[in-house]
Amino acid sequence: MRLIGLAAFAAMVLFAAPAMAAAPAFDPEAATRAWLDTMGPEATARSNRYFEGGYIIAFVGPILSIAISMVMMMLGWAKSVRSGLEKTVKLYFLVALGMALFYQFVSTVLTFPFSYYVGFVREHEFGLSTQDFAHWFTEYLQASAIGLAIGAIAIALLYLIIRATKRTWWIWGTIFAGAFAAVAVMLAPVYIAPIFNEYQPMREGALKVSILQMAQANGVPVNDVLEFDISRQTNRVTANVSGFLDTTRVSLSDTLIERASPGAVRSVMGHEIGHYVLRHVMSILLMLLVLIAITFALANLIFERVSKGERWGVRGVADPAGMPLLFAIISFLGIISMPINNNIVRFHESQADIFGLNASREPDGFAEAALLLSEYRKMEPSALEEWFFYDHPSGYARVRMAMQWKAHEMAAGRYPAGPGGPPAGWRPDFVVMSARPENAPSATVAPAEPAPPASSPAAP
Repeated sequence: MRLIGLAAFAAMVLFAAPAMAAAPAFDPEAATRAWLDTMGPEATARSNRYFEGGYIIAFVGPILSIAISMVMMMLGWAKSVRSGLEKTVKLYFLVALGMALFYQFVSTVLTFPFSYYVGFVREHEFGLSTQDFAHWFTEYLQASAIGLAIGAIAIALLYLIIRATKRTWWIWGTIFAGAFAAVAVMLAPVYIAPIFNEYQPMREGALKVSILQMAQANGVPVNDVLEFDISRQTNRVTANVSGFLDTTRVSLSDTLIERASPGAVRSVMGHEIGHYVLRHVMSILLMLLVLIAITFALANLIFERVSKGERWGVRGVADPAGMPLLFAIISFLGIISMPINNNIVRFHESQADIFGLNASREPDGFAEAALLLSEYRKMEPSALEEWFFYDHPSGYARVRMAMQWKAHEMAAGRYPAGPGGPPAGWRPDFVVMSARPENAPSATVAPAEPAPPASSPAAP
């Protein structure tokens, strides 16, 4: 019996050998490196330079706000404005509202050179913007006006809470911040987003049908897919599933459709659908509310110490004259908590990534999308860089995850066996194109999209 068993085993190996030889080995590490190498050294260096510049911007922005706030306090502007408002409008809410308008307006004006460099000059320097100055400045004014109005009302309401609840204001203020954010998430897609972009039903075709089927199969309550013209502002690719209940919408940018292959588009939409299905808006909000509560509590303690003895004419934390000081402290604490905030968001992005792979079953499309994003995101950061600055997984981490998913699905027989890496000659479009047109160019030699084997379950 032992001899028979050995003979059977030998025969099995001999007969299986040709089949095993016919199936090319798939190495996820080699495939990951092959995808990353499509950028080339010049594009990689450019991407790194852009993203690493963002590290400095992440600090300069809040430091500039702190400096402006402290100038307002030390020069007595805040005290003078508060006193003037108390003599005219008298009502506390209106005093807080007027102070918030003044504070935000002065901050917006004084930070304009910084905003102009970051939002216009730098974006053109790296070939990411499609706007001329008139268009950019018009939208800058629109966004500033909306932010001024909504922000002033929110700050004035917060000051009402501070005045009413006194030493426990940081608790009630956190609850208010959560409620305000929830309302903003629900209303922004309907009332704010259309101010800057035109939303139209996506062009009919197989791609739209597959996106809609994927959304409905995963419980997203939509009957259409919207396309918006972000090419008016930028070459970047983007998409989202936004809103809440009746305002829920699945939207993708025209640049994503034009620049990416259908498989890459489906992988991106699977990721965005994942955010909705996994209720990431609520879980991110809850986690960030804990961070906000800690920030408010520490800000309250620091404010009391810094303003002790009515320094700068501030009578307490509920005094609108102390508004610049309070927000300077919050900005300082925001710098310290930056990596915590980024890690919270990146955790959810990683979840959405794996959901998107399982929903779309497009690992090569996912890798392609990661390469398109690498035009302005550093692909291979150090561990410290990723932990501190990244609110999304790095491009390397995303491509590697997609290739590992592909390897496991091949091994399980649920994905067609084949070689790893991109098709021969494939490069990201921003590498191929030596000069960019006004609208984003189409991707070259889109990665192949193998059909699932007959034994595989249908993609959701």
